[in-house]
This record gives sequence, structure tokens and C-alpha cells, in this order.
Amino acid sequence: MDTYDIIVIGGGPGGYVAAIKAGHLGKKVALIEKEAVGGVCLNWGCIPTKAMLKTAKVYKQFLHAEDYGLDIVDKGAIQVDLSKIKARKDKVVKRLTGGVRGLLRKAGVKVIDGFGTVIDPTTVEVNGETLKAKNLILATGSHPFIPPIPGIQDALDSGRGLTAKEILALDTLPKSLVIIGGGVIGVEFATLYSTLGVEVTMLEMAPEILGRIDDEVRQAYIKLLKNDNLTILTEAKVTEVTPTEVVYEKDGETNRVESEYVLVSIGTRPNLKGLENLNLETDRTGVVTNLKMETNVPGVYAIGDMNGKFMLAHVASAEGIIAVENIDGKNEEINYDRVPSGIYGFPEIAYVGKTEQEAKAEGLDYKISIFPLAANGKALAEGEADGFIKIIADTAYGELIGMHILAPNATDMIAEAVTTMELEGTVFELSKAIHPHPTLSEIVMEAAHGVIDKPIHI
Repeated sequence: MDTYDIIVIGGGPGGYVAAIKAGHLGKKVALIEKEAVGGVCLNWGCIPTKAMLKTAKVYKQFLHAEDYGLDIVDKGAIQVDLSKIKARKDKVVKRLTGGVRGLLRKAGVKVIDGFGTVIDPTTVEVNGETLKAKNLILATGSHPFIPPIPGIQDALDSGRGLTAKEILALDTLPKSLVIIGGGVIGVEFATLYSTLGVEVTMLEMAPEILGRIDDEVRQAYIKLLKNDNLTILTEAKVTEVTPTEVVYEKDGETNRVESEYVLVSIGTRPNLKGLENLNLETDRTGVVTNLKMETNVPGVYAIGDMNGKFMLAHVASAEGIIAVENIDGKNEEINYDRVPSGIYGFPEIAYVGKTEQEAKAEGLDYKISIFPLAANGKALAEGEADGFIKIIADTAYGELIGMHILAPNATDMIAEAVTTMELEGTVFELSKAIHPHPTLSEIVMEAAHGVIDKPIHI
């Protein structure tokens, strides 16, 4: 019987990062993965969708080539070949997943392909073998939630209904697509397919899509998101999925929309199969953990989607490192108030900290500053001047409370805000930091000046 310091169950961005970190600390580690190392993020989520969105962005730029002084005589000659887009995506995924296996090997982690069943807090069975461990890190991820809507399971069984995993396997562009759900995943697929010419209808039961983002950012983004191929309907409740249509209620009336495919994108549920013997405490979002990633079972930690705090790969990775460091005797905690989030549209959205509506609801004394991309030289030079940055800062000391960016490469720029918040920095430091010119990052400095007094360039 093999014995380990740590057994990690699940090889996604939480599990494999935890395993590598543990290996770096000299622990004897086994990583159990039933499907593909890299998890949903590398294989069917973050990376594949971004690779395909890049193609859509390039296609969109070709269609607007005249804005850059380029004449394309026949834009209709530009053909979208989904099979080639998919092949490029697969090539990127293969390179990254192969790299992860190499990193695990170099860290001394034993990777076991199979389904792990937990017998007790120190015993795991996989492929008919029994393994022992001093500690368990559970990183089993989540699966799409399928609502009890009449006809939806039949659609999934027939292949007409898709989750975010199956839609990436399509070889040809659908003629039409209905997306049930207006969250981040739904919006990114709506952006991808509508840009490539597919007729997309998004049905969201709530009053707004992207409910967690700042109201001002959302309103501006929706205007940029809409195009001739995309229809967004909010307060629309899906009541039935037929072999050719999706039926929904809106404003007291029953409506129908035809679609070749239906994407179900309304959230996930934690993967708990094989963990029943642990009697883990759970709530409506997943496995209950404290800020050290500890569950109610001593020696057992849970990270990533399965604890339901944030369905984000970088959060899972951070949680994995914290779990390992605490197993190693440290006293580390995660701060969920400093978690950045991103939405990969055209342009991108990135944010960290509180929205203005949250700051207002909490009765905080704050100031805001908004700086538009239209006043930024790099944005104008690149022909991508739609968007703005919004800083929310404490009135008394100028401490950064929140930053919200609607801009190209916003997901890269938000790291400056995360670092500032981690250092408990203020807008005074942001305004004094010399930002290179011409860059989009200058909008951060300008907005910081706006909190203190006035931006320089407006």
C-alpha cells in the first residue's frame, strides 16, 4: 500500500497547482485525475474559449479593415472554417496540458489516471488499489446544472442541447443558437458565435445579464455587445425546449424562438461523487470551508469550484497553494475581497473589489473617478477607444476599494489594482507611479488623479 503526505483528487487548476506546490515543499504527493490533467479550464474552458475568441476578434478586425486604411474588395470571400478554428484551439490546449504533466513530473508528483473514491479521511481507492495519506486536498471541480425544464434533457441526449463542453466540439458553425443564461460563460459564447455570423438569442430570467458587475460598466458593455446577430432578452423564463424551438415567457406572454442548438449555461454544481464517506458539510454553493481551505473533517481540504466561493481558475490555484502551505504548518488565509474577475469580450471587462452599488449599500464614504478610453492615445491609435476605467476609493485615505475596467486587455491591467489592494495602497501611490506612454495602462494613473483632484488629459 502506497503512503503519501498528500493525495490531491482532481487535476484542474486548483489540484495540479496544489500538487506542484506540495512537491516543491518536499512532500510526497499523488494526484488523481479521472479525465484530463488541466481540468475544465485548460481542456474545455478558459484556454479553449480564449483561443477561439481571438479568432473572432481577428475576423471582426478584417471586416473593419477600412478603419485602418486597408481595402478588402470582397469581404464575403473571408470564410469562417470552424474545424480549423477548433484545430488551432486543440493545438494550444495540447501544448499547455503537456506542459502541466511535465511540471508535475519535475515536482516529483505521481499522477494516477483514474477515479478516486475516498474510503475515509486518510484512505483513497483508485483503479482497485488502496492509497494512504496524511492529508487530502479535494479539487474535484463542478458540473453544469441542468434545470428541470421540459424537453431539455431530451435535447441534451439528442445532441441538440449543449453545455460549455460540448459546444467546443462542434465542427461546423450552427445557423442559430439559443443560450439559456446570461452569465459570464453565456456572454462569452454569445460574443464568439454572433461575431462569426451565427444568429444568437440569449435568454436570461433575471432583470440583467452579468448580475455581479458594476451597473455603469454593464450598461456600457451591453451597448457594445449587441450586434445584428445577437438578441438579448432579460426577464425571459424558459418553459420548454422542443426539437426545433425554445419556448419562453416574457411580459406575461408566451414566445417561441427557433434554434439549431441550445446552450445551457446557468451555473454549476460541485462534483461530490466518491466523497460520500467523508460526510462533508455542504451549503447551497458547495463544500463548506474556512479561509484556510479546511473542511469540517480534520486533515481534509477543499478548493476550487467544489467549495463554490468563486468559479475561477486563478482562485482555485490560490486556494490550492494556501491549502498546501497550511498543511506545511503555516497559517495562511485567502482574502476573497481581492479576487479579480474578467469577461473576455470585445472589449474585455475586468474588476476587483466592490462595485459602486455595493459600496453604496454598505454605507461607505467613497469617491469615484471615471476616465474614458477616448482620451487615451494608445486606444485611439489602435482604433479601440470604446470603454473606460472606474476607480472607487475611500474618501478619508484614498484607499482603493474597487477598480472596474472596460477596455482591450482589461484582464491584464487589473493586476495593478490587485497588487495595490494587496499592499493596502491608495490612489496617491497609483497617481505617482509613472506609467509608460503610450499605453492603455495610463488610464489607471489618470483615474487615480481624478480621485485626488482632476485627470490630466480631460
